[in-house]
Amino acid sequence: MIKVISVILFVFALHSAQTQSENKNIVVAHRGAWKADNLPENSIASLSKAIEMKCAGAEFDVRMTADNVLVVNHDPDFFGLKIEKVKYEALTAHALKNGEKIPTLESYLLAGVRDNHSTRLVLEIKPSEISKERGKSIAREVIRQIIQLKVEDKVDYISFDIDILKELVSINPKISTQYLNGDLSPRELKEIGITGLDYHYKVFYKNPQWIQEAKDLKMTLNVWTVNDTKDMDFFLTHNFDYITTNEPELLFTKLFPASDWKLIWSDEFDDDGLPDDTKWSYDVGGHGWGNNEKQYYRAKSKENSIIKDGKLHIIALKKDFEQSNYTSAKLTTYQKLDLQYGKIEVKAKLPKGKGSWPAIWMLPASIKTDKEPWPLCGEIDIMEHVGKDPNVVHTSLHTELYNHIKGTQITFFDTLNNVFDEFHTYGIEWDEKSIRFIYDDKLYFESHKGQNGRVTAKEGWPFDKPYFLILNVAIGGNWGGAIDESIFPNEMVVDYVRVFKRK
Repeated sequence: MIKVISVILFVFALHSAQTQSENKNIVVAHRGAWKADNLPENSIASLSKAIEMKCAGAEFDVRMTADNVLVVNHDPDFFGLKIEKVKYEALTAHALKNGEKIPTLESYLLAGVRDNHSTRLVLEIKPSEISKERGKSIAREVIRQIIQLKVEDKVDYISFDIDILKELVSINPKISTQYLNGDLSPRELKEIGITGLDYHYKVFYKNPQWIQEAKDLKMTLNVWTVNDTKDMDFFLTHNFDYITTNEPELLFTKLFPASDWKLIWSDEFDDDGLPDDTKWSYDVGGHGWGNNEKQYYRAKSKENSIIKDGKLHIIALKKDFEQSNYTSAKLTTYQKLDLQYGKIEVKAKLPKGKGSWPAIWMLPASIKTDKEPWPLCGEIDIMEHVGKDPNVVHTSLHTELYNHIKGTQITFFDTLNNVFDEFHTYGIEWDEKSIRFIYDDKLYFESHKGQNGRVTAKEGWPFDKPYFLILNVAIGGNWGGAIDESIFPNEMVVDYVRVFKRK
């Protein structure tokens, strides 16, 4: 039996500034690139690392001492000293863990423009704990120093204090300003002259309409602090201008993976309720689907397809409906997403029990328009599982000449570990010459056009046109077999669906 023969490795590689520009580098290192090398946050060392990595931006925090010296530090205190209530000299008695003194804004800016041709300086002015008026005074002093150092074209400004941003705009309406607090809509910010929003990622999950609103208003979209890969994928898919992260190396692997894939479409299932109808449609009916299946597929039934707790649940039920004794759902991307060549990943947990038949698979639009009947049209089965054979996962290709009716299908199966209680990733990598089936980032099976003397015309290899994706749970039928009535509700749980194209 064929075993796993290769592992897809994603490694981080620094690209040239030109390559990053072509692929829209959007990485903002939060308090500099400090985490991987265990550098102090907001240090000149972490800033220099962000510049070395060619991050799109390096964020840092500015406060003002009692004697009006601007310093870079996130917290309001430094070694127990309240920054706003002590003189700068008192702060210099202590050092960061790498030996640096607390940076002044001047020293930080000078280090930030030295040999820097790609990284913007994202300057956060912290609200004053003394008064609103002092916050405005800090804003004026920041602008004064930046003009004096002649680095105006290198700096963007962010703050949680809207009055600080208003003060900056009153001094120079053309500067780049982004609000952090998350309580104002893009339109409200636009009306007071703020050029962008830089909100915590949970704000955008709660107010997804603000993403398109900001784009329509041509405002800058930034998000903080995005450290999880799932969240990164969400904001990459929504084409944010910048993503602020403590994990710039990880985000770079998403933007510039060694495998050269770019995320073009995904559903992370973050919003509870019915599936997103801009991404999914339904096949409906109870006519057996050519396999004598027993379920009736329903559209927009929360009993059969619902998103909750960040997962899509496709649920088969023992329920009389129309002429069927079972209900389920069959979601497709038909007319929502048609893919010709690329990579698909579906992370799912499978249902178990005799009679259950979940599938992740693909058909071309030509079968919907009656231009090509099955199996001439072709079928790509990324994952099929029948409950009578627990943990045995099948992958197959069906064509006019090679299909399961003739017993000539191009297929492979193996027994895998615990597909019922754990999530696993099922997918394909598909190009002009081959289809590679991937299981948990490992090569599971692959088929090459013309392999073993197979016919390469459309009767033998029809996989040269757009296909749409299908997710469903069937019950019974020719392959699903006898149904154990105790298995219901019977559900496939999907964590995410991601689609990539080569750059």
